[in-house]
Amino acid sequence: MNVATFTLPPTPTDEPIATAPHNLEAEQALLGSILFDNAAYERLTDRLQARHFYEPFHSRLFEAMEDYIRKGQLAEPIVLMERFRRDPAFDDLGGLRYLADLVDRAPPAANAPDYARVIYDLALRREVLRISGEMAVNAVNDAETEAREQIERAEQQLYSLAESGSSSTGFQTFANALQGAVEMTAEAFSRDGGLAGVSTGLIDLDQKLGGLHPSDLLILAGRPSMGKTALATNIAFHVARNYAWEPQPDGSRKTKNGGVVAFFSLEMSAEQLAMRMLADVSGVSSDRLRKGEIDQGEFARVRDAALEIQESPFYIDATGGLSISKLTARARRLKRSVGLDLIVVDYLQLLTTGGDGGVGAVQNRVQEVSQITMGLKSLAKELGLPVIALSQLSRQVESRDDKRPQLSDLRESGSIEQDADAVMFVYREAYYKGRAEPREGSPEHLAWQEEMDQIRHVAEVIIGKQRHGPIGTVKLSFNDDTVRFGNLAREGRYEPR
Repeated sequence: MNVATFTLPPTPTDEPIATAPHNLEAEQALLGSILFDNAAYERLTDRLQARHFYEPFHSRLFEAMEDYIRKGQLAEPIVLMERFRRDPAFDDLGGLRYLADLVDRAPPAANAPDYARVIYDLALRREVLRISGEMAVNAVNDAETEAREQIERAEQQLYSLAESGSSSTGFQTFANALQGAVEMTAEAFSRDGGLAGVSTGLIDLDQKLGGLHPSDLLILAGRPSMGKTALATNIAFHVARNYAWEPQPDGSRKTKNGGVVAFFSLEMSAEQLAMRMLADVSGVSSDRLRKGEIDQGEFARVRDAALEIQESPFYIDATGGLSISKLTARARRLKRSVGLDLIVVDYLQLLTTGGDGGVGAVQNRVQEVSQITMGLKSLAKELGLPVIALSQLSRQVESRDDKRPQLSDLRESGSIEQDADAVMFVYREAYYKGRAEPREGSPEHLAWQEEMDQIRHVAEVIIGKQRHGPIGTVKLSFNDDTVRFGNLAREGRYEPR
């Protein structure tokens, strides 16, 4: 294999040459391959970018070639010479002669991906050294920042580096952002339901939300016993149960349907959540499951349901008193190890900021919740997935005649309402009507019974805020025995989940 080798002038750098891994020959070989045959560029993965080249001129040269090729133009020495005529480094390296030598000594185009991998790997190593150097300096000199916070900051940088090849993304062009928007639209168009996001499994809710969108923070709120945990569990389990993926050229997995779910249960145990899912799938009452009041046939249904769903990518973290920083760290690790497409937090008010009352600790609960919601929104954007966070409502709901919740009922509502992309409320009128039962045998009781028959298995999801679409109310079915939300029968037919 021929590899172009030239003597390059010293490159100014903040790091000693021994601590900056690089391979100039690999860079020259890759550039030469593309100059000789522009089709070699198409063999490269999108991961390799101009910033990954060690030699600054090589970075500018790759960027120029990339620009020409993407426009459908020829990237060759004569054309590029005009572009770099006023570039001092171009003259120092030999000008047109340097480009011509790259072409003359270019290896076969089939080897281009191998050189690209070498360049990319060395760029990552340089970033690792930079981050570790900053960690060492901060550990010695930054006495005001707690060690735990320094660790979390470094972990975030390393995670970002592992995901994208750069610890900071910086600006991106509008063209790149537009391309992403078009790709989302194309994916939605190709799906049967026309959803741009992950399906909740609830038809009317999907139509209102357009599915669960990457980088969105969705708040699901309600008073106790309204079923907010049940609804969140139903949605999360539907996503995990329908998970399907396809392999990518680089060996990674791309989610085609459903997704991997992380469920942070700060209130219920993992066993209690699993019990609800068993009740959902088997159709056996969760209360009877818990008490063991089932017959042989029902036990067989439970066993079959367990075998059916045990491989679902549904991960439960039932750690109590979890801090937002620990939650973030665990979500990043899960994303790196097995993938991650949806996060559910039950519930928001049980998270902490990890403050210990010392310097810099939050002054009150409103500020603390503000930090938590900002952290969840940042996590959704960083990992590129939807986050559903459950929230309690204040007791002022109970004092009104119309007990349907509204945005002002959110506890510490300012920051929650501001940071959320969507705010939804779970409301079941039957819960309140059932507590106001008239005396049995009275005329009022008969009317009450008729009304209860109509609303007993109906729930409402009130969308009080939605950044990307309309607000309004969605009606769902609700099964008290299995604690399951479903699609409401419409026009005499039931739309299966």
